[in-house]
Amino acid sequence: MESENQSDGPEKDAPLRYDVRLLGRILGETIRAQEGEAVFETVERIRRTSVSFHRESREAARRELQAILSGLPTDEAIAVVRAYGYFSHLANIAEDQHHIRRTRAHAMTGAAPREGTMTRALERASRAGVPAARLQAFFDSALCSPVLTAHPTEVRRKSSIDRENEIARLLDERDRMQLTPEELTLNRKALRRAVLILWQTSILRGTRLRVLDEVANGLAHFDRTFLTQLPRFYAELEDQLGATDPAWQGVTVPSFLRIGSWIGGDRDGNPFVTAEVLREALRLQSGLALGFYLDELHRLGGELSLDDRLAEVSDALLALAERSPDRSPHRAHEPYRRAVTGLYARLAATARELDRLEAPRHAVGEAPPYAEAAELVADLDVVYGSLAANGLESVARGRLRRLRRAVDAFGFHLAPLDLRQNSDVHERVVAELLAAAGAEDDYLGLDEVGRVARLSAELETPRPLASPHLAYSELASGELATLGVAADIRRRYGRDAVRHTIISKTDDVSDILEAAALLKEVGLLQPREARLEVDIVPLFETIADLRRCGEVMERLFALPGYRRLLRSRGDVQEVMLGYSDSNKDGGYLTSIWELYKAQITLIEVFRRHGVGLRLFHGRGGSVGRGGGPSYQAILAQPAGAIQGSIRVTEQGEVIAAKYSNGEVGRRNLETLAAATLEATLLGPDETGGPAAPDPAWLAVMETLSASAFAAYRGLVYETEGFETYFRESTVIGEIASLNIGSRPSSRTKSSRIEDLRAIPWVFSWSQCRLMLPGWFGFGSAVEAWTAAHPEDGLATLRALYRDWPFFRSALSNMDMVLAKSDIAIASRYAELVGDPALRETIFGRLEGEWRRSVEAVLAIMEQEQLLEGNPLLARSIRNRFPYIDPLNHVQVELLKRHRAGDADERVVDGIRLSINGIAAGLRNSG
Repeated sequence: MESENQSDGPEKDAPLRYDVRLLGRILGETIRAQEGEAVFETVERIRRTSVSFHRESREAARRELQAILSGLPTDEAIAVVRAYGYFSHLANIAEDQHHIRRTRAHAMTGAAPREGTMTRALERASRAGVPAARLQAFFDSALCSPVLTAHPTEVRRKSSIDRENEIARLLDERDRMQLTPEELTLNRKALRRAVLILWQTSILRGTRLRVLDEVANGLAHFDRTFLTQLPRFYAELEDQLGATDPAWQGVTVPSFLRIGSWIGGDRDGNPFVTAEVLREALRLQSGLALGFYLDELHRLGGELSLDDRLAEVSDALLALAERSPDRSPHRAHEPYRRAVTGLYARLAATARELDRLEAPRHAVGEAPPYAEAAELVADLDVVYGSLAANGLESVARGRLRRLRRAVDAFGFHLAPLDLRQNSDVHERVVAELLAAAGAEDDYLGLDEVGRVARLSAELETPRPLASPHLAYSELASGELATLGVAADIRRRYGRDAVRHTIISKTDDVSDILEAAALLKEVGLLQPREARLEVDIVPLFETIADLRRCGEVMERLFALPGYRRLLRSRGDVQEVMLGYSDSNKDGGYLTSIWELYKAQITLIEVFRRHGVGLRLFHGRGGSVGRGGGPSYQAILAQPAGAIQGSIRVTEQGEVIAAKYSNGEVGRRNLETLAAATLEATLLGPDETGGPAAPDPAWLAVMETLSASAFAAYRGLVYETEGFETYFRESTVIGEIASLNIGSRPSSRTKSSRIEDLRAIPWVFSWSQCRLMLPGWFGFGSAVEAWTAAHPEDGLATLRALYRDWPFFRSALSNMDMVLAKSDIAIASRYAELVGDPALRETIFGRLEGEWRRSVEAVLAIMEQEQLLEGNPLLARSIRNRFPYIDPLNHVQVELLKRHRAGDADERVVDGIRLSINGIAAGLRNSG
């Protein structure tokens, strides 16, 4: 399988072209050997015809494809799908390795630091005159947290990802080392073995994922990336600071960049997340962290063979060694080793007590467990301090430094686990508890004022509502049990183990107070001390909720009781903004505009009340769900939105794309941290944007948004038959059956688009290459604007693009998503719609709006073609299309067979495999 257009592109991309050709050739050889020459020739014929369909005689190619595919036996169709799917995965590996290669080359030439690196961020802060004290204050108070979520449009199994990582390692070996001819032969043989194993490994899961499977999938990224790369990030940051300013030498930067998760704690719409699942999720997390620390301590003990007759030792280190149960005469003069074996013994006892986990190697003796991770950090600091004080700092700044940072950053819990539940559930549970306690017979019948009054009174009294002597519904019992486990987890693993409870579908103050009332029941809110143990985080998701969020928070802050509770959280309130449902509700342009306005409103409300704002951005992988480059997205937020802290969800296949490779993962973490630092410390002159948007720009955006909203709603919610078109022209039905997650694809049994989860909504449109949620309505909006302003309308929009980071980011994302879309491929999916009149009417509207949107983006960005300003991505997409397109064509054929009643399970498997391959080729589809 040879890639198209491999001859073009700058010379610096020659190694990428070579790697893609190499992997494609190995894959082709594997297909020939395993499936036969005939299948290989079919694969190549479909590729050539797909290229013709994309570039030349569309109707002739359409007929040829139809002739090839309609007569293709199911087994051969599956082989074709697997071939192109695996090529997409292999191309991803090659591209990731090329990014690493270019980053290393950039560093070796001593060129200026790149955008999104901490080196560049610190240089910009220095040039802007940011004093060291302000920089230190940032690190002391900042929180920068990517949060892993169980929304898996990532459908690959761990076995496949492991093989892909092996292929990446072998490519990296070829790149970094000067291999002898014999070594090069061995490397190529290893690549062939890895590709062969990958080919013979099933991508598909036979059963639907359980929640704990999702937990395990998330934990794999801690093994691959976070536990090793986050300490490396901090070490590099501290070394950079020390090299630029002697005052920073020896200073430990607080662990402000932390990995979060809500896998195992997100109960919204998922009946399988129970109290026991939550408990087991934390046990699995803790077991991974403790196992890692035990392994590192074992290796550290092997390294620290220092003899006290040759090396000086501090009194504190000697005392630590004396407390160790290690009495071996062979280590009588090796106090560092004895100290470390003592730490190992204590940690082994901790693992046994916390998680019923036996250490991989027996401890030398009995020792008391650690009460908290801070005690282990203190002991490691003793070892570090002794080494540093006696001329051995270079030894201390190796494995010991990294281990100390890992324990500080991950504790015994590994990652804070967020709780999330829908406000409707909280409402029903509170109503039941109030009624059972005789405090309020008809809570649900109260208006908002009555509910707030009732709940405010309840939060003032330490008296619990729930009684162990009363029976409650399964819903109420489950909620109380889950919150009770959360409280126990905090006592067991530390306060950082659970820090946030998120309220989905927040639309009023009572939704927030209901969550507070339930926290009181399990001791996570203490009225007497006016103490709140966790952050209560309202999530505003729909367009209507975003428009009301400022008013809701205004009324919440006006409650004296809540303000007293908030003081116990440092007077910082976190608010989560939902990108997914707002997009499904109102389309891309209106969604991002309402999110932007919501932030401006929140900034003002919080400033007026003297409350610190921390935003939690619920972004998905696709542009339609808030995706896109993180660095530009953060800097495009309104001034004052990033107040030293930000949390961002990481979802779906983006988690694997960002964090399966350790090197790539560290760069992505660094980009998030660098953008947060720049957005917090630098003024508009340094970040490239105005201090505040021109009011005239806001008016333009309001007009554009209104037009785009009307176009989007008019199609999706007001066009008769659109729901039928959507369900028949996309793989939404088949996605619902794919074993990619533990949650149902819809919130209810309804088939209405309103009740469909945003992830399958976006994912479905990505699969058919239309990408509707990322652009629909923009073309109409621009057309209406320029028609109303014939003289300067386009010039105004170009000025907004040039001078306003928000608008520039929005256009850049649309540029990308339109480039990944393909109206010709989408027309093939339209063939699946049974009603010809419905098909022609709606596809005609879709095609017209797509063309208007492409023309609008090109005109405003002053480009001749999409992605003109991003040649790297343009090249990637151009080289992928010949391998993604065949997957679409075969998927359409298999959908036709399946929907015509073909009961062959292999047809369904083929559809699922095609879904996987297309998602891999597009990279950010869900």
